[in-house]
Amino acid sequence: MAVHFHEEDLPAGVLADGPIAVDTETMGLVTRRDRLCVVQLSDGGGDEHLVRFAPGSDYAAPNLKAVLGDPARLKLFHFARFDLAAIEYYLGVTAAPVFCTKIASKLTRTYTDRHGLKNLVTELLGGDISKAQQSSDWGGAELSEAQRDYAASDVRYLHRLRDVFEQRLEREGRREIAQACFDFLPTRARLDVLGWPDHDIFSHE
Repeated sequence: MAVHFHEEDLPAGVLADGPIAVDTETMGLVTRRDRLCVVQLSDGGGDEHLVRFAPGSDYAAPNLKAVLGDPARLKLFHFARFDLAAIEYYLGVTAAPVFCTKIASKLTRTYTDRHGLKNLVTELLGGDISKAQQSSDWGGAELSEAQRDYAASDVRYLHRLRDVFEQRLEREGRREIAQACFDFLPTRARLDVLGWPDHDIFSHE
């Protein structure tokens, strides 16, 4: 197991075929204002890859875009809505198809309101991850080892969590509604970027 660090793009051929776990780090929570700094990926084989973008980056990243935009490769996220918006706005890619562990958790773990990644890893996998670096500065010239470890941990467990949630969605008869939610996520993210982050356009008001 190792964390691999790359500047501006993902090297070709470093990921195995199949689903990939994806996460992003940005300068804040407002997509248009707070630039994309890091994209993390894992193919589930034990290594994680971090792609860092410098201030003023043109976000060309052809290898990364090819992976994220591959319609034959499932992308695993936790709270995909935010990451999809950042990826589309800065990289110009719709990263679909999608599986979101946060949505899967809300559809199956209805006995709790604790759906954070740390909660899922602790309860379902018996592991533990630190969130100490969650609000740190991701735009600096260097990323600390603590930041790199934190970023890697956000994709390290998603393949295993997906396996758990696939079973639970089937057990509870909610696989179909989950898939409908996953399919809608790129559109929901696009609405966020276009200026409808909070308003429910399906409501009467």
